[in-house]
Amino acid sequence: MGNGAGEPSIEDFEKQATDFLDANAALLEAEQRFVWGEGSDRVVVFEEKDTVAELADLATACEWRRRKFDAGFGWISGPSKYGGRQLPASYERSYLRLEAQYKVPNQNAFTIGLGMVAPTILAHGSDTARDLYLRPMYRGDIVGCQLFSEPGAGSDLASLQTKAERDGDEWVITGQKVWTTGAQYSDIGEVIARTDPTLPKHKGLTGFVVNMRAEGVEVRPLRQMTGGSSFNEVFFNEVRVPDDHRLGDVNSGWNVALTTLMNERAAIGAGGGGGGGVNMYTRVIEMVRHFGLDSDPLVRDELADLLIHHRVAGYNNKRALDKIKAGQLPGPEMSIAKLTGTLNASRLSAFVARVLGPRLVADTGEWGTYAWSALVLGTPGGRIAGGSDEIMRNIVGERVLGLPKDPGIDSKSAFNKLTLPRG
Repeated sequence: MGNGAGEPSIEDFEKQATDFLDANAALLEAEQRFVWGEGSDRVVVFEEKDTVAELADLATACEWRRRKFDAGFGWISGPSKYGGRQLPASYERSYLRLEAQYKVPNQNAFTIGLGMVAPTILAHGSDTARDLYLRPMYRGDIVGCQLFSEPGAGSDLASLQTKAERDGDEWVITGQKVWTTGAQYSDIGEVIARTDPTLPKHKGLTGFVVNMRAEGVEVRPLRQMTGGSSFNEVFFNEVRVPDDHRLGDVNSGWNVALTTLMNERAAIGAGGGGGGGVNMYTRVIEMVRHFGLDSDPLVRDELADLLIHHRVAGYNNKRALDKIKAGQLPGPEMSIAKLTGTLNASRLSAFVARVLGPRLVADTGEWGTYAWSALVLGTPGGRIAGGSDEIMRNIVGERVLGLPKDPGIDSKSAFNKLTLPRG
C-alpha cells in the first residue's frame, strides 16, 4: 500500500519501473547480473579512459538519465518542485535493485554531482541556484564536481587559501584546487573559498556554485598509476560568480562543507569500490567459485569476515543517515563510515590479491583475473579521498573516545615542541 495521497503502492511502483526498464533496456542474463559496465569484465575504482571514449560514455549516460527522469525515475525521493516524485527512500532503493538487472549505461559520472553537490545545493542554495541546477542535474543535462582540496589543504580543509572577494553583486575567485574528480567534463562545481582571512580558519569560509566553463577556469588532468586521469587540478584566475550562486551565509562555508563531506563519506563508506555494495561482494563470491575455492575452509573464513565487516558498516551508515534525515547535525558517524569503508576496500583488495596470486598481473584473458588489477591499484586512493584515514581516526579519537588532541606544532620549527627523554 502507498503511504500518502496519490502515492502508488510499492507493488504498483515496481510494475511501472519494470515496464519502463523492459521498454528501454535489455535484461541481463542471470549469470551476468553480478557483472556491470556494458558486460565488461573490468573492476575499477578510478576509471581509465581516453578523452574520446570518456565523452562518448558520458553522452550515453546523460541520454539514459534524461530518459529515466522523464519517465519519473530520475529523482524518486526528490521534491516535486524540482522534478522529483517525493516518494520514500524505499522506492528509490527498489528501483535501483530492479535497474541492476538490466544493461544500462555506466552512471559513475553523476556520483559526485548527485551524491554530494546536489544535496548541498538543496540544503544551502538560493532559490535561484536550486531552480537553475537541481532539475538539470538529476535529468543529466549538466554534471557537477566538488572543488575542496588544495595543494596545501587536503585533509585539513579549513586551511584552504583560495580566496573570494566581493565586487558588488559578484564574487571574484582566485586560487587552485586539486584532486577534483570529473572536473574535465563537469558543467558546474561546488567550491569553498576564503572570504575573510581575519577570522579563525573555520569561520572565514564561504561556499559557491561556479560555472566550470567560465572565463578564468583552467582544468589540468592528473595521470594516475591506474592509467586513468579522473582527477584534476583546477585553477581559478579571477573567476566571477554571482552572489545568488553563494551557498549559505557569508563566512558560514564550513557548515556547507560539512554537508558535502558527510554525504561524501557516506558514499565512500557505503561501497566496496568499483561499483561497491552487494554487487561487488557477489562478484567476489563468483570469482572464488570460478577457481574452485568455495570449499576451501580458509578462503571461506576470510570471505565470511569480509561480508560481516561490510554488513556491520552498512548498519552504521544507516544509523548516521537516519540521523541526518531527522534534521540533526552530522556527527562523527560519517567519519566512522568513511574509515570503515576504506578499511573494507583494503581488506577486499588484499583478499583478491591472495586468491589470484600471479593471475592478478598477467592479462591472459581468463575471466575474473587481470580484470581486478585496476581495483587493487585504485584502492589506496580511497584512503585519501574524503579525508585521510589519519584524519578520520583523529576525529573518532577526539569526538567519540574523548582522547586528547595531537600535540601542537611550533610554527617556527620543523619539529613538535616536545621534551624528549634523555639517555
